[in-house]
Amino acid sequence: MRTVRALTTALLAGAALLGPIAVPAVADSATPTPSGGASADAQAGPTEAGTTFRTAAFFRQGQQATAEASTGDYLYWVFPADTGQRPTVTASVTLPESTARHGASTWRIDVYDGLRRRQPCMYGMQSRPAAKEAPTVELSCTLRPVRPWADTWDDDPLPGSYYVRLTVTGLPEEDLGQSFTARVGAVSAEKGGAYVGGGSLAAPLVPSATTEDAAVAGAPSAVEARAPEDGWSSGWWSDRWIWTAVGGVLAALAGVAGYTLTRGSGRPSRVPPAV
Repeated sequence: MRTVRALTTALLAGAALLGPIAVPAVADSATPTPSGGASADAQAGPTEAGTTFRTAAFFRQGQQATAEASTGDYLYWVFPADTGQRPTVTASVTLPESTARHGASTWRIDVYDGLRRRQPCMYGMQSRPAAKEAPTVELSCTLRPVRPWADTWDDDPLPGSYYVRLTVTGLPEEDLGQSFTARVGAVSAEKGGAYVGGGSLAAPLVPSATTEDAAVAGAPSAVEARAPEDGWSSGWWSDRWIWTAVGGVLAALAGVAGYTLTRGSGRPSRVPPAV
């Protein structure tokens, strides 16, 4: 009975420890959620886009950035992504009236990291054709999870700024210059310790401050200005710490249970006295 009680105590303690930790599995769901608030103000983003990397319009994850431009233009936005996040970038293009267009068109989004390396999409429709009668075209690109560091020869996505470029890659020449409206956003699924490595960058990869920003007294640094709403991760915390602690506790409980079983089985059985 003592052995049974010891095993029952160990199992109950393990269940109590694992119960609250089951939450991280939700982070692996296919539907990413924005890290910011859900208020209308929080969702409002810039209403224009840049035309180069240096002039990219900044927005935060969970916001919707909009812009009006002419077909043939390159539009640029930039948003922050931190360690453990797997960003999904979406773009919706409202096309000109079909009666004004002369044929089908093809649209594309590309995502670049803070070193301006184009990042491949894990999945999503990065490029999509639109028929002449189509009113809109929807694009998406899900990146690989952001890692805290990478080897010099690797091109893993790193924490910092991520640039989004939207443009049309094919259309009749007569349709160049027609106006269109674009809406761009980004949200992340939190992937946590499964993608955390053994190091971290000294600082996130963000564009340097402009001359105008540097001239403003007391202006924040580029890293601070381009940080996520809740700040950059320090790089040392990971949910691996939780699982390591739980594993250590369960190993200790298993050791106690094993010792109890061994001790109980080693005792000589009592032989009833002869009558």
